[in-house]
Amino acid sequence: MVGSFLKFLALSVMVLVVLIPMWSVLVTSLASRETLAEAGGSMVFLPKEIDFTAYQTILSGGIVTRALWISTLVTVAGTAISLTFTVLAAYGLSRPGSVGHRPILFYFLLTFLIYPGLVPTYLVVTGVGLKDSLWSLILPTAISVFNLVVMRGFFQNIPQDLLDSARIDGAGEFRILLRIVMPLSKAVIAVVGLFYAVGYWNAWFNALLFIDNSDKFPLQIVLRSMILLGQSPQFSGATTGSLPPTESIKMAVVVLTILPILVIYPFVQRHFIKGVILGAIKG
Repeated sequence: MVGSFLKFLALSVMVLVVLIPMWSVLVTSLASRETLAEAGGSMVFLPKEIDFTAYQTILSGGIVTRALWISTLVTVAGTAISLTFTVLAAYGLSRPGSVGHRPILFYFLLTFLIYPGLVPTYLVVTGVGLKDSLWSLILPTAISVFNLVVMRGFFQNIPQDLLDSARIDGAGEFRILLRIVMPLSKAVIAVVGLFYAVGYWNAWFNALLFIDNSDKFPLQIVLRSMILLGQSPQFSGATTGSLPPTESIKMAVVVLTILPILVIYPFVQRHFIKGVILGAIKG
């Protein structure tokens, strides 16, 4: 009984540690100029009135709206490309008879021990002409070796007899992958896809290195310039006097940054729980 109470208390404390700052960020983003003035221009914890002016301002045009579209484009395109490459590579490396199986697998695993480093990565990206291109935010991180190893291990657990029976029926490797392996692997594909999506959405360092044109900045770079550097973004059709308080705008951008992942994650988690037993053998 005491142990259960202590576990409940520890979990409650951890939940509060996460929720209290998020609540303060949300309330501050919705606070009016008068409420922020009463709070001394700092974070607000108790809401008095709801004001959506900060959200209307950042979504009315300008650098924040453009950065939001760029982050969405990079996340969607990057996740699709990464999942495609990872599924193909993992399936090929999970088949013992595939051409160059061991050397290619060793090459991938070697990156766990030897990372190329920042300068070689920058020189390669610049040398192939990806500098100041959105492709520089996708291609250098197109495949995560960790995700590849996880997916390969899942593919190896699929019964070989099932794949052999499909080959006897005349199915090729791509058809086996699309019709048998992938439907049985919805769980791992959903989880790896979530990992890739979160990585692309939260990535900012590659943009800091490779993107020079401010029109191509993702949302995280804009948020960094506002929070750390104290820069005020430009908004379409807005003058300095008509803008909502700076603190509200900053917190609204923070909410805009974390909201998509909070919305998508429950659906992926539910899909993972439903699909985790699809590869089980019943007999």
